[in-house]
Amino acid sequence: MQARRFLFVHQNFPAQFLHAAGELVRRGHGVVALGVHGSELPGVRYIRYAPQMKGSPTGVTQLRDFETQTVRGLACAQAMQALKDEGFAPDVIVAHPGWGEALFCRDVWPGARLIVFAEFFYGADGADVGFDKEFSKDGGLAARARLRLKNSVHLHALAEADAIYSPTRWQGSHVPADFRPKLSVIFDGIDTGVVAPEDTAFVQLKREKLRLGAADEVITFVNRNLEPYRGFHVFMRALPRILAERPNAHVLIIGRDKVSYGSMPAGGGSWREVMLAEVGHRLPMDRIHFLGGVPYRDYLRVLQVSSCHVYLTYPFVLSWSCLEAMSAARVVVASRTPPVQEVIEHGVNGLLFDFFDGDALAESVCKVLADRPGHRHLGRRARQTVVERYDLRTVCLPQQLDLLLGPDVRNEPSSQEREHAYDHRN
Repeated sequence: MQARRFLFVHQNFPAQFLHAAGELVRRGHGVVALGVHGSELPGVRYIRYAPQMKGSPTGVTQLRDFETQTVRGLACAQAMQALKDEGFAPDVIVAHPGWGEALFCRDVWPGARLIVFAEFFYGADGADVGFDKEFSKDGGLAARARLRLKNSVHLHALAEADAIYSPTRWQGSHVPADFRPKLSVIFDGIDTGVVAPEDTAFVQLKREKLRLGAADEVITFVNRNLEPYRGFHVFMRALPRILAERPNAHVLIIGRDKVSYGSMPAGGGSWREVMLAEVGHRLPMDRIHFLGGVPYRDYLRVLQVSSCHVYLTYPFVLSWSCLEAMSAARVVVASRTPPVQEVIEHGVNGLLFDFFDGDALAESVCKVLADRPGHRHLGRRARQTVVERYDLRTVCLPQQLDLLLGPDVRNEPSSQEREHAYDHRN
């Protein structure tokens, strides 16, 4: 196949484009990427651009997000124009529209094929907004108007796209009906050869002089940032009961003290501090270990020693950590929320509970820990689910390449293993 030129646009590149971009390079295609943050990928020319707000933001509150997104889109367009001026013309542009970067792709290269990654189309009903009344209250007409305008950048991208893809059926179902004929459902992919069970794995906590392995009771919880969107508050409120009933259990918590999707606490500080102020006096803190953000290999070991992995999310994007815990054959106790229900069937390959039912969460975790051999079949079936439906090399990457290059490349060899930092979609 003749070499083609690809442009990936994502403020945190490589993110979801990691494997597809790397595979295209390996197959001899030219790959350029534009982003604000993120990191370089071997063989990819990575260009950073810096959006700059000039003057005061608009006085119309509902327009502020769109103004920021427009500024980002213009900065990205200027970087595109600089590439065009030096003679670069992509055959295919693959863009994440969420921050505005896809707004002006067509104005720079009208003839390029535009593929849009539709991660999440916002809505005032039936998803994350208003789901958790404690932290996400209905703001009335003003809030709904702001949300509608927040979707403007998505609508522009979807209207111009030649093809669209979403990682789960539920996320894809939120794409407006008029654009769904262009939509494919393709997950990012889990490298099940790397993310696999390992009975000899252990975690060494140097500060506590503690080593945890397969023989120990280990509860794990992973977020990129510890926040209500991923159920951190529900998890923390369930811990007093869990640790009282399981006196030998240790809890390993991965996550930073920032926010990815929601807001910082109204009273200041981090959500970890807020929840410790609420329930910390009831917790044996010598058995709760906050690890912060960790390198990918350390994260993988945490999963591999887990006796029970807890995953919660609002109705929102599905975290890689959920599927990676399943790929490691862990017993996952998860919230009964979409799109988790696409992946986990209660009693078959995991256990589900109502997001707000902390007692049900605690009861499920305690049952798993009390009879670990009797629940191992859930972990085995969880791994089977991921291998069959979400494996990077046999399922997801071929689907991505079908979309980017066409179905004639399906049988070409898959990419070499690449370790990547665990820093997105959790």
